[in-house]
Amino acid sequence: MGRSAWPEVGESVLAVPLGATEQHGPHLPLDTDTTIAADLARRLATRVPDVVVAPAVPYGASGEHAGFPGTLSIGTPALEHLLVELGRSADGFRGVVFVNGHGGNTEALRAAVRLLREEGRHVLAWAPSGPADDSHAGRTETSAMLHLRPDDVRLHVAAAGATAPLPELLDALREGGVGAVSANGVLGDPAGASAADGLRLLEAWADHLASAVRTWSGHGS
Repeated sequence: MGRSAWPEVGESVLAVPLGATEQHGPHLPLDTDTTIAADLARRLATRVPDVVVAPAVPYGASGEHAGFPGTLSIGTPALEHLLVELGRSADGFRGVVFVNGHGGNTEALRAAVRLLREEGRHVLAWAPSGPADDSHAGRTETSAMLHLRPDDVRLHVAAAGATAPLPELLDALREGGVGAVSANGVLGDPAGASAADGLRLLEAWADHLASAVRTWSGHGS
C-alpha cells in the first residue's frame, strides 16, 4: 500500500499485519513474527480481490520475552489503543483484517476488535495455528523463515527449548516469562525444519486466511 495513492485503495479491504520485535531463540531474527504476518497478508492479497496490505505493525505485547536482549514491547494496553485507532482511521476501506503473527498480541487484538465492532465497524482478526508443543521458534517458525529469509536463519546454533505443550507451561510463563521455562528462548524444537515445509505451511495458512476473509466479507468460502 505504501506506493499507492488514495484513489487506488478506496473501497478495498485493508489487511494489517501484526508482528513483534522479540527474541526467537539463538537462530531466528527478532522480526520473525512480523515477517510471517506480512507474508501472509501479501498471500491473502493474491487470493482475494480488492485486498490491499498496510505496512506491518512491528511492535506488540512481548513482555514474556523481556528477559532476552533485543525484545521491544509496547504492552497490551498500548497495543489495544493502537489497533483501535488504526481501525477507526480506516473508514475509507470496506473493512479491516488484522493478520496476527504473535500470540502475545491476542488479548489486545480481541479487545480492540470487540470495541470496533461495537462501534459498527467491519473488522476481522485472524492468526495462524500450530502445534501446542511448537509455539515459539520451533520447527514451524523455523521452516517458515527458511523459506522466506534463509540467509537469516542460523541453523548451526538452533536447539530445542521447552518442548512441553504450551498449556502445561502457561502458569510458569505468566509467573516468570519465557526465560523461566527455556534458557534459549525456544518453545519447541527446530530440528527437521525445512524450506519446503515452510512453503507448505505458508500456503496452507494463506488458504485458511483467504477462506476466512471470503466468508467474513460475504463472498462465501
